Amino acid sequence: MSRLASFVAKSLLFLPIVIFALSCGSNRQLQTVTISPKAADAKTFPNGHVPFSATGTFSKAPSPAPLTSQNIGWCIGSTSGICDPAEPTYPSVDQNGVAQCGPFVGTATVLAGTGASGVSDAAVFTIFGSAQLTCP
Repeated sequence: MSRLASFVAKSLLFLPIVIFALSCGSNRQLQTVTISPKAADAKTFPNGHVPFSATGTFSKAPSPAPLTSQNIGWCIGSTSGICDPAEPTYPSVDQNGVAQCGPFVGTATVLAGTGASGVSDAAVFTIFGSAQLTCP
């Protein structure tokens, strides 16, 4: 009986370690992206440079978590996740999420996302968030 009790005690001791090791092997997947601020007017930012940031919700902890240029891409596009081809008259957004209007006047959609695939000369994000940039 003491062998059985010893086996059960050791098994219970190592069970959490085995479960943790197995759970670490699976990949954490990005599920959603949220951009902040949700809307910004370039005239209220120094030199019209608007810093956007992105947060991701993941399938595993830690979640939510900040996203960086290593996790996502940025572009100007549409709420369907399609990035518009770079045009000199469009606003622009750099790899760090800083947008500027240039000669554009109106409202543009800023996108941050991942899973980009090419469609003609534009990219399409499969997981993305969007925000609005108002250009005076």
